[in-house]
Amino acid sequence: MKITDTGDLWWKSAVVYCLDVETYLDSNGDGIGDLTGLGRRIDYLADLGVTCLWLMPFYPTADRDDGYDVTDFYGVDPRLGNHGDLVEVIRSARDRGIRVIVDLVVNHTSDKHPWFVAARRSRTSPFRDFYVWRDEPPANNVNAVFPGEESTLWELDEKTGQYYLHSFYSHQPDLNIANPTVRDEIAKTIGFWLQLGISGFRVDAVPFLLEVPEGADFTDPHEYLRDLRRFLQRRSKEAVLLGEVNLPYRDQKTYFGGGKGEELTLQFDFIGMQALYLSLTRSDPRPLAKALRGRPTIAPEAQWANFVRNHDELTLDKLTDAEREEVFEAFAPDEKQRVYGRGITRRLPTMLGGDPRRIRMVYSLLFSLPGTPVLFYGEEIGMGENPEIPGRMSVRTPMQWHDGRNGGFSSAAPGRLASQPPEGGFSPEHVNASGQMNDEESLLHFIRRLAARYRISPEIGWGELEILEHDAPGVLVHSLTADIGRMVAFHNFTEEPQTVRIALPDEPDGTAMSDLFGAGRAPLDDRGRYEIELAPYGWSWQRVARPGDDRVG
Repeated sequence: MKITDTGDLWWKSAVVYCLDVETYLDSNGDGIGDLTGLGRRIDYLADLGVTCLWLMPFYPTADRDDGYDVTDFYGVDPRLGNHGDLVEVIRSARDRGIRVIVDLVVNHTSDKHPWFVAARRSRTSPFRDFYVWRDEPPANNVNAVFPGEESTLWELDEKTGQYYLHSFYSHQPDLNIANPTVRDEIAKTIGFWLQLGISGFRVDAVPFLLEVPEGADFTDPHEYLRDLRRFLQRRSKEAVLLGEVNLPYRDQKTYFGGGKGEELTLQFDFIGMQALYLSLTRSDPRPLAKALRGRPTIAPEAQWANFVRNHDELTLDKLTDAEREEVFEAFAPDEKQRVYGRGITRRLPTMLGGDPRRIRMVYSLLFSLPGTPVLFYGEEIGMGENPEIPGRMSVRTPMQWHDGRNGGFSSAAPGRLASQPPEGGFSPEHVNASGQMNDEESLLHFIRRLAARYRISPEIGWGELEILEHDAPGVLVHSLTADIGRMVAFHNFTEEPQTVRIALPDEPDGTAMSDLFGAGRAPLDDRGRYEIELAPYGWSWQRVARPGDDRVG
């Protein structure tokens, strides 16, 4: 691998930042964030080190599921702006080295979408087959996605006397991908946004998208996913599909296209994320190490996306019942902090009691794990959730820009805001970007440094992972090796200082360990051994500096 290769597969060393336009910055004082406001913060994102901006849905919506109930796949919600405003954001971002990807929500539509409005007029409607219907629901008509909020998967449409499928909410009828016209409409949607300069899509609920109605003449939904990838690459060589696939690793490999990398470009590592929280609960990195070892080998053109927090509940559905209860007791002891029997509605800083040592250790780990780091807006300043807002919406609160009115999000009266910031220790008065911008010791500056070091360490995105053995309890040591070089990261999951000794016997004579966050440099001994002291919840990134390695750091 050459450094110049990293630009061809840009996503393997990107820093992804997810935000909801509606809660980022309000430019006109109506209480709702908008694209013009986002445009004013592009320089902030560039300064942070973001290289890929992921926009949550900004399409016209019935707004019963925070924009994931789309009424027009080609539009921009007028509350947020218009196509011209979006193009300005894309252009401004691109000028600063930031690509923009957007949510692709095509498993379902809103029940207010013109297709569904037409489909439910009669059984002979030309749009009827855009959706999935049956005369009687199956015996097991139970909604497992939103227990407590939705009871069924099939909803009766009284006018036509048939039931329609909705994998999510009843106001979100599933599209029928067995219908070639629907598949063509999805392709046209992708082509439209690529033409406006979008660099790819975060594909919502991919396994649900590929579910085919019983009896449909459509035998290989993965061939459809391969078709989408081929179409995408014909229209834009650089564009990506970042998939939400919360399944076991063996199934995720299938969604990558096996070892060929012909389907999704990136996938979120839900297994690793859940193992991380179990490791944090136990102060023991072994669950995370086991998950990382269990990752299947994927094509060089594919990538894992690592995350600490996303915009939904913190799902723990892949843990055992006992493991999930452990994490609940540690990080969501109040039943009101839990949702759907599987998830937590809190952000990381509140779960860790605001302990800056643990918070920084976790983000160091995020940026040093093999793959691409994904941040959810506000993580860079340590925002907390608003516990007064129920469910997954508790973490989708306004971005906290300064300590003034509404945290600088909007000049509107507080009652008009799209969402309410938290009160107490995580309120804008105490947690905001402006205050941290001028504080070199702040979390914001720390995340900036992590992003900068990550960007000059292509081993992380491209390298082969090895979990290194040692005798220090509670410490994860992992190595990443690529043609260009090698780095080793140390993370102490315990509140005790640790002395860690590792051996790198295959390294050549004269090799030293170079601290990527300091001036420290220490040669390996004559048996390739190295020793380091870690503070409680301490961490370190060390470049393996071989003779002749002339890279900075």
